[in-house]
Order: sequence, then structure tokens, then C-alpha cells
Amino acid sequence: MARQRADARTVASFSDRFEAIVDNVARVIQGKDEAIRLAIICLVAEGHLLIEDVPGVGKTSLAKALAASLDCSWGRIQFTPDLLPSDVTGVAVYNRATGTFEFRPGGVFANLVLADEINRASPKTQAALLECMEERQVTIDNTTYELDAPFMVIATQNPIEHEGTYPLPESQLDRFLMRIAMGYPARMSEIAILETHGTTDLVAELKPVASASDVVDLVDIAKAVHVAASLKGYIVDVAEATRRHPSLSLGVSPRAALGLQRVARASAAASGRDYVVPDDLKALAGPALEHRIALTPEAQMRGVSRADVIDAVLTDVAVPTGRTNA
Repeated sequence: MARQRADARTVASFSDRFEAIVDNVARVIQGKDEAIRLAIICLVAEGHLLIEDVPGVGKTSLAKALAASLDCSWGRIQFTPDLLPSDVTGVAVYNRATGTFEFRPGGVFANLVLADEINRASPKTQAALLECMEERQVTIDNTTYELDAPFMVIATQNPIEHEGTYPLPESQLDRFLMRIAMGYPARMSEIAILETHGTTDLVAELKPVASASDVVDLVDIAKAVHVAASLKGYIVDVAEATRRHPSLSLGVSPRAALGLQRVARASAAASGRDYVVPDDLKALAGPALEHRIALTPEAQMRGVSRADVIDAVLTDVAVPTGRTNA
């Protein structure tokens, strides 16, 4: 059965609630509106977010501010080399009083989970997140525990050349709907940071502006945003172009194509539209696709970046013309 298309009034309500969350987070994260909007788009697209950048630019603060803006449960897992998979997912503990094993949930049992410095843990511990990120469930001792909706992992990591880091495997990267960077703030924004953060814990002062049920409503509205058949063909053409590109040893997966469609729907709804346009797809192709492709050794030797390849693909693939909202 086809999903009913979102109407203009519903999308306008989506946009208002979306902007309320953006404005609340922006009280803490100055001068980073694009990063904030991408994080919330990822949330309402039912995805997980990877924030990669150097230490001290606000990666963790963004995750904490988003969690504080939502009236839902959240947890933080500090990834370290000695962290065990059971610390992430949970463990069955024997209760001598009752003679039974009792399940003690791990850090992933929350609506928003901050996986701080995820690439400082061993690959075995990183892999503990695979099932919960993709299937939103955890299996311990042949028992499956469902995770409540909404569920989002916001992972931060330092660049892989930093000491004490382990690169995320391709299977882990593919579970992240988007990867973004914070970047250094502009001069005036950094002055504002000095004035506000020097004396006050702004995250602690944030009040929720949306509930868990509100987020679920936003997710449902985003799913109903219309994507024309020509734009679905455009997404597939972009995906196929990455698989044929001579600078890539690994192109994007069908999961990545689905992800690009989801974030484009969320972005369109945030803009007050009940239909996707090509610019939605082109603007989000970088955050949604770059981390899912792998360069050939020859391309790396030439200094080619993943962003260069995505830009080239978007330039080469023909954009559908005519009405895209029909």
C-alpha cells in the first residue's frame, strides 16, 4: 500500500518544530547552523550521525545540546581501548537470590546515544554497535531486546592519523547515515563562545522543546514527502556512477542510495516542501555518500579526495529536468 503524501499544512508544522529544535541547539553551538541542521535532518531521517574533526571544536557539545533539546532518554558511552562489547550492549548477570540470570542493559538503551571518540575502542567493541544501529535491537544470549523509538547514535571521532585511534571498518561506516565535520568557528562566533561559555554551562540550561513522540511524528511526516520517479532514477544514476568511477575501489551501496533519499525527504520537509527537488539531493550527497566510498591507491597517491569524486559525479550525472514534484 502506497504511503499517503504529506500535505502542505503538515509539512509547515514539521518546519516549525524543526526550526524550534535548531534554534535551541544554536544557543549552545554558535556559528554552526549547517552542522546543527544536518544533525537534526539525520535524526528525523532515522539515521545515525558520525562527527569527525579535531579535538575541541564542539563535536560532543553538539550531541549533548541536541539531547538536551529533546525530552527523551539519552546515554553517553566513552569509548576507550579497554571498553568491552558488553559495556555497550549489556550483559546477563546471575542473581544468586533468585537463581536466574538478569539482563543489565548497556549504554545503547536510550533514545539518543553519544558514542564519544568511537575510534579509540577496539574493532571488536566497535562491532558491538552494528546490530543495534541497523536493526534497532540487541541480541544477548539468544534473547532479542528491542530499542525504543526514536533511536540515534551520534558518534564522534578524531581524524585517524591521531595517536591511539583505530579506523572504522567499512561495514561500520556504512551504518552511519551521514558524516559531518564541525570546522573552526568564524571570528565573531569564537568571540561569542568566549563570552558565553566562559562563565555558564549553556547545555545544562537548555530546556526540551520537543518530546520523543514529537520526533516520531517528524519521522512519519518526512517519510511521506514525495520523491518523483525521475529523482529516484537520478539517485540510482549517481550511485552507479560511483561504482564505475576510476578513482574508486568501492562505490556506494544500495543502503547509501536509500539513505540519500531519506535525508533529502527530511531536508525538503524542513524547507517547508512536501516534495524533493534535485538541489536537496545535491546538497546532501557529500554528507550522505562520501564516507561510504573508498579511493584506489593510485587516486590517493594523486591527492584525490572523496569530496572531489562526489563533486565530479554530481557534475557528470545529468539532473532531471521538468517538474520534479509531479
